[in-house]
Amino acid sequence: MAPKLLLTFVIYRLISTVGLTLDTTDLLRLEVDGHLSVDPSDVETASVDFGMMNRVEPLAILHPSSAEDVARLVGAAYVSAHGLSVSARGHGHSINGQAQTSSGVVIEMSASKGVRQWGLPRVSEQSRYVDAWGGELWIDVLKTTLEHGLAPKSWTDYLYLSVGGTLSNAGISGQAFNHGPQISNVYELDVVTGKGELLTCSEEQNSELFHAVLGGLGQFGIITRARIGLEPAPQRVRWIRVLYSNFSTFTKDQEYLISLHGQPPNQKFDYVEGFVIVDEGLINNWRSSFFSPRNPVKISSFGTNGGVLYCLEITKNYHESTADTIDQDVEALLKRLDFIPSSVFTTDLPYVDFLDRVHKAELKLRSKGLWDVPHPWLNLFVPRSRIADFDEGVFKGILGNKTSGPILIYPMNKNKWDDRTSVVTPEEDVFYLVALLRSALDSGDEAQSLEYLSNQNRQILRFCDDAGIKVKQYLPHYTTQEDWVDHFGDDKWTLFSKRKMDFDPRRILATGQRIFKPTAASSW
Repeated sequence: MAPKLLLTFVIYRLISTVGLTLDTTDLLRLEVDGHLSVDPSDVETASVDFGMMNRVEPLAILHPSSAEDVARLVGAAYVSAHGLSVSARGHGHSINGQAQTSSGVVIEMSASKGVRQWGLPRVSEQSRYVDAWGGELWIDVLKTTLEHGLAPKSWTDYLYLSVGGTLSNAGISGQAFNHGPQISNVYELDVVTGKGELLTCSEEQNSELFHAVLGGLGQFGIITRARIGLEPAPQRVRWIRVLYSNFSTFTKDQEYLISLHGQPPNQKFDYVEGFVIVDEGLINNWRSSFFSPRNPVKISSFGTNGGVLYCLEITKNYHESTADTIDQDVEALLKRLDFIPSSVFTTDLPYVDFLDRVHKAELKLRSKGLWDVPHPWLNLFVPRSRIADFDEGVFKGILGNKTSGPILIYPMNKNKWDDRTSVVTPEEDVFYLVALLRSALDSGDEAQSLEYLSNQNRQILRFCDDAGIKVKQYLPHYTTQEDWVDHFGDDKWTLFSKRKMDFDPRRILATGQRIFKPTAASSW
């Protein structure tokens, strides 16, 4: 179907669905090189996300072939008489419908229909950067850069996410203590603003837009290209896990390790994470990542306090040419830590296999029908000064001895984050990510149900509020503007609102975040 005829169909559908009378003149002029679809299968795909807790049907889906396609669509929505919204969708890994819309068009940035004019990621070996399309998945960025012996510095634990998607939030993993989040490693962006303008921005050019978009939750523009810093890629990884039964010892060691970020490479680890083990099942999942689980381990065998164990997960990157010194470097670092001596588990693997480790777990879950289920995740930044209170109230209190997914906990250095971006973090030099990555299962066990886990998330947030623990949500989700104002704080909210008026004055972008409501042109 020709683009002009298809858009006519979309507009009539909008009129019949929500009863709006649209000025169609500008929209009918729109021509795109990609594919504009109202196919039921495309609509269904864009109606759900990884969270699987919201189903919202868009009016149409655009599979763009270029940044110009994105700009044409957003520009047409900007001049339409009523609030036609536009949401960019990468891999659809949002949890609470953030990339969905019921009153507009979803742009499938990781589109498979139509050939992108942008093409594959482009690497500059001399300047050590890669230019990647906003919908490119990080796994494909990695594959391209490795052909040049290079790799991005900062990652997420899961690589099947889009470049634009993670940069719109922050992009964090165990390297963030050293290199900062992914948004701290971006040199330049191409962005389509809410006015339909395609602009290049950086520290020097359109800097306000640059800082607004990084961590901006899609509110100020759609990232169509990102220039990402690279470093020489290591060949192999020594991957180590050790256990703790004492929380204060665990956090002391984690904080010590991230304090080494300025040291020479051989005097620090390259990745520092951790997770909480609250039941017998998880401790054996922890062990089976390294060895065959023929001899089950019991939590009680480690002398736990309150039935909870804490795992420190660390890695050392190296090249085969330096393999003779890796044992010595690792041993020197481990000697400074206070873990349970009998709990050291170590493996060695290629660098790309370590980075792509979560995908292997995904394939196992898919084979068992355990991937496409609701994911009531809760991600919190917790200030260092209150992390012990969080442990007592949540890990040893609210969670009990059962969970239905990993619980990550690891610290980050605030000085690796740029306050000029839109991301909100606690006002302390060190803060922790606590990520409750649970899956809701229809197993007959109430503790695994969506209702139970969602109520437990609300209970955790109420506990933090009552205890005065000033947590900040990562991948935030709120339903009222009052809650959003509280999330940002008065000063940052004032800046955030001003940037919205500057770059998306009609509030048509990323309405699934529920921060601002679209405005009609007649009232603007």
